[in-house]
Formats: sequence, structure tokens, C-alpha cells
Amino acid sequence: MNRATLPDREAELSRYKEHNNDVNDPGYQNFVSPIVESVLRDYSTGHDGLDFGCGPGSVISKLLSDKGYRINQYDPYFSHSPHLLKRKYDYIVCCEVIEHFYNPYKEFALLRKILSVGSALYCMTDILTDKTDFGKWYYKNDKTHVFFYRHETLAWIGEQFGFRNISVNNRLITFCG
Repeated sequence: MNRATLPDREAELSRYKEHNNDVNDPGYQNFVSPIVESVLRDYSTGHDGLDFGCGPGSVISKLLSDKGYRINQYDPYFSHSPHLLKRKYDYIVCCEVIEHFYNPYKEFALLRKILSVGSALYCMTDILTDKTDFGKWYYKNDKTHVFFYRHETLAWIGEQFGFRNISVNNRLITFCG
């Protein structure tokens, strides 16, 4: 988005507070299940994770914690703990977060820096394709969605930040370090 049209901090926070982040909502649990199932498949309870952009109530963190997983939560508005960004993680999850990045290069550089070698970054977002009718695309109507990703963009991110493999399965993007 044009920098002049970006929402200010108060408008952005107001919009985020409108989200229904009920950790007990079965529909929301189902929505995040691709990330949760990937972490359960790829990692054990002995691994350390980070829920980056967790929001006011993270169903991912709850579901993984319920299974004995150690996962820290970071969010610039709802769980602002900068010290969590100074260590390494075995996996990082970003569910409906990367479309909010004002400076994607800076954010992906940070995520790569705090991700242990050989680990995975799991992201979920709606991907813009040539088949997308942008004028009717619901995803662009959220004023806090300021950056959209194409498959080519994801490949560039993978190459730029040294991810050895990228897989895209519908909305789930896995960057393997």
C-alpha cells in the first residue's frame, strides 16, 4: 500500500480489537489447524516455538500448550515482549500476520535471524494469484492488510533469506531453514 494510506497505530489497534479471537471457538481452531497439525507433525514438546503476531488470544498457542508444547507469544500490541525476539526458536508460527507487515523485508529478516538453522517458519495468509479478481477480493478490504503475496514473492523471500525449501498448501506457507 501507499505509505500515505497506512492506518495509524490507533486505527490499527482498533481494527485488531474487532477480531474475534476466542480460543475456544471450534471454527477458529479448525481455521488454524493447518499450522497446528504441521507443528505437531514436525516438532516435539522438547522444541521451543514462537507465536509471532499472536493477537489478544492465540488459539495456536493454546492448542499447542494443551499438548505440552513450549510456545512463547509475541505481538506488538497484545504481548509486547521484545526480549523474546533476542533468542532462537525451533519453529515460528505467523497466522494471518504477514499481510500486516509495513516493512516485509525487515520483518522476514528478523524472523530468519531468530529461527534456528534447519527449522521452520509457518505462515498463513491469502495468496494473490492471476485468478484473483482484485476488485472483488475480500482480503484487500481490511485496511490493516497492507502487503499481499504472490507465489513469486514467496520464492523471492525464500531465496533472499536463505530458506532451503518453501511449500505452499492453500493458505499455509512453510519456509524451511
